[in-house]
Amino acid sequence: MNQQMNQQMEKTKLKTKNANKCAAAGMCGGCTYINGSYEKQLTEKEQYVRTQLKGICPVNPIIGMKNPYHYRNKVTATFSYKKGEIFSGIYEEKSHSVVPVDSCLLEDQTADQIICDIRGLLKSFKITIYSERTRYGLLRHVMIRRGFTTGEVLVILVVTSPVFPSKNNFVKALLKMHPEITSVVLNVNDRMTSMVLGDRNIVLYGKGYIEDVLCNNRFRISAQSFYQINPVQTQKLYEKAVELANLTGEEIAIDAYCGIGTIGMTAASKAKTVLGIELNALAVKDAIANARANHVTNIHFLQGDAGEQMTQMAEEGSHADVVFMDPPRSGSSEAFMDSVAVLNPKRIVYVSCNPQTLARDLKYLAKKGYHTKQATPVDMFPWTKAEHVETVCLLEKGKK
Repeated sequence: MNQQMNQQMEKTKLKTKNANKCAAAGMCGGCTYINGSYEKQLTEKEQYVRTQLKGICPVNPIIGMKNPYHYRNKVTATFSYKKGEIFSGIYEEKSHSVVPVDSCLLEDQTADQIICDIRGLLKSFKITIYSERTRYGLLRHVMIRRGFTTGEVLVILVVTSPVFPSKNNFVKALLKMHPEITSVVLNVNDRMTSMVLGDRNIVLYGKGYIEDVLCNNRFRISAQSFYQINPVQTQKLYEKAVELANLTGEEIAIDAYCGIGTIGMTAASKAKTVLGIELNALAVKDAIANARANHVTNIHFLQGDAGEQMTQMAEEGSHADVVFMDPPRSGSSEAFMDSVAVLNPKRIVYVSCNPQTLARDLKYLAKKGYHTKQATPVDMFPWTKAEHVETVCLLEKGKK
């Protein structure tokens, strides 16, 4: 009897092991749904958005992903020691303990392999690993950015000092293993913070940036550029945003929080003119270069606070027909939404990555006379928590 029970227990263990797609899933906390079905995940994410937006607007069915694996085109690894040996991985959820990860079902496979091979080079080049506890060591992180369409690869070595031992030979050794790498950048981050990247970039190889194609436009992506991590779903998200804007070619549109100009340039082919506003000067530089490279002549960019710029425009008698807004997870500020209302556009297209702050902001905009007509969730981050879902909403001025 005991032998039969033991055999049954072993079979159960084997089934459980085979059912788990990722051994690190329970530790890193990055993919809550990874061992469940994708269909169930979509249902729960859609329901989460419906719950948050209840009483505000109708919610359309969620837009899922055909192949929801290896979609992350930006991969960041940190390093640590175990029994004197270097390993790489990601931080455990809500901590700075490093979980060993060689390959991830969410991450680009080429990026994962490059990180493993960089780890293998560290010992021979006598590269030390930075410790948050002792504040000693050179290498803090490695970030890989890969163009989904172009295949171009940018390797960013995040270090505490610009003095990198045998940097030319290190790059040669890495390129020998991965000739697909098109650029290598040394990013200097000597600050005692949890921020991954510093402000200073030193190009060791290539142009210092990569390019990718999204919505028929080619975008320049540097180390600090904001670029959505899932290009397949981003295209669906931006196409939906432009569709909701209902552009006829006569409208003046504003792309607030414009980053490197992705939404604005997608809308430019259907609008009379587009103004992109962005606080980050490096992003504006990339946006201008992107517009020039794509021969988009009806889009212009301003560096500054979007709310302040729109208030000033209203004071000068300018107007906009459509405002695209894509704020961070914390949502928009009341001051910003007040500036949108002062500019008095006919329509607002709100792209959100946090349904909770979205609901809060939609209620505030309703007080300003903008009522939400519809919302569409887009699964940009498959296998992650229910609240990690993008939602694009249409708001119109006037009665409900």
